[in-house]
Amino acid sequence: MPPPRPAPAVTEAPVLPPTVARAPDPFPAAAGADLEPLPPPAADLWVRIVKGYRIPDLVDDPLVAKWEQYYSERPDYVARMVDRGRRYLYHIVAEIDERRMPLDLALLPMIESAMNPNALSRARAAGIWQFMPSTGKHYGLEQTFWFDSRRDVVAATESALDYLVKLHGDFNDWQLALAAYNWGEGNVGRAIAKNRAKGKPGDYASLPMPAETRNYLPKLQAVKNIIADPARFGLTLADIPNESYIATITTPRHIDVELAARFAEIPVEEFRFLNPAHNKPVINANAAETIVLPKEKVEVFQRNLANHTEPLVSWHAYTVKPGERIEKIAAKHDITVSELKRVNNLGDRSRITTGQPLLVPVKAGAALNLPDLPAPAMTKARVTKTRYVPKSRRGAVQKAVQRQDAPKHPKGRKTTTASAKAAPSAKKAKVATPAKKAPAGKESVRLAEHR
Repeated sequence: MPPPRPAPAVTEAPVLPPTVARAPDPFPAAAGADLEPLPPPAADLWVRIVKGYRIPDLVDDPLVAKWEQYYSERPDYVARMVDRGRRYLYHIVAEIDERRMPLDLALLPMIESAMNPNALSRARAAGIWQFMPSTGKHYGLEQTFWFDSRRDVVAATESALDYLVKLHGDFNDWQLALAAYNWGEGNVGRAIAKNRAKGKPGDYASLPMPAETRNYLPKLQAVKNIIADPARFGLTLADIPNESYIATITTPRHIDVELAARFAEIPVEEFRFLNPAHNKPVINANAAETIVLPKEKVEVFQRNLANHTEPLVSWHAYTVKPGERIEKIAAKHDITVSELKRVNNLGDRSRITTGQPLLVPVKAGAALNLPDLPAPAMTKARVTKTRYVPKSRRGAVQKAVQRQDAPKHPKGRKTTTASAKAAPSAKKAKVATPAKKAPAGKESVRLAEHR
């Protein structure tokens, strides 16, 4: 009989151990000033949020009306955001309230990711707060082979609020802080300096900025207006109780995701939605920070875990050896190639390389191998642009493009005169060409809509 397992630790108001020092709080509470007590909580979370609005409204901005219309014409989209948010929104509001920050900020994930913890932008920003990999690491959100804390709603909310506090401290203005959250504090700071050098104001409305950032606050203002009075926009919002939906636990044992869902007696899809930070079908207890469950499922999870006498893990890491093909690895571990690719998120055309870790089934009697592994390198999506070419020259251009896409000629073989003549016209073609690489440190971020 296996030794008894220690019961998981439970936290109903989940707070992760900080991995970085919290940014100095610029608000009066941090300075020890006397504050009026918080008003008694409302029964409905929407009411509590609206009462906590403190970011100045955008007045007479035509972009606000544009986004009000956008959301009001998409009631299904709004309903999906609300349905996702019902699991997490109380936790976000409670964390913001604890810091005495404006509760308008609780709606920011609707703008960033449509409240989808699995959201991934083309620039590789991830999670409901859309952290870039480097910014996430700077604020304590580790990314490894086993998990990505940017998708952990509890951890990412802590880091996002730290970052927003820091930005507010930089600019002493919430509108500028939010512009910096989207555009970067360096860009906002330089725009302010340029305006002031020209004798112009340095406030949000006066700054030149990219279209995405110019629309960022109007989007938030539109959502604020809709939450405050949904009937005015022909929308109905589902009620969200002003109480915690989730609790976090820490478990000292590695465990399969599907088994953990079974212990909690919830569908595996729901478990994955609550725990999107875990990238693999097995939760590595050495790497993972927490498991998130509906709070009413914690007790049943603990009971089922304590009563389980079989192995908790059916997958572990295998390192690809030189010259190994995926077919050989699949056969060696009694698994189909398609299943091996599915478990490891490999596409049909993906290639494995020497030293690459793969998850494979654990064989009976084999030592469990769940080492600490770094996150796999991410490739950036190619951005293309088109150029116009007169109709009279499109035939020659198309031929040139086809030759560019064709396999390289063997050494010693010369290109034909026709191809040499056709090639120069390609630079004016209406064809897709790679965009210029942005200078280091100036990478632009475009957040995708997640519908």
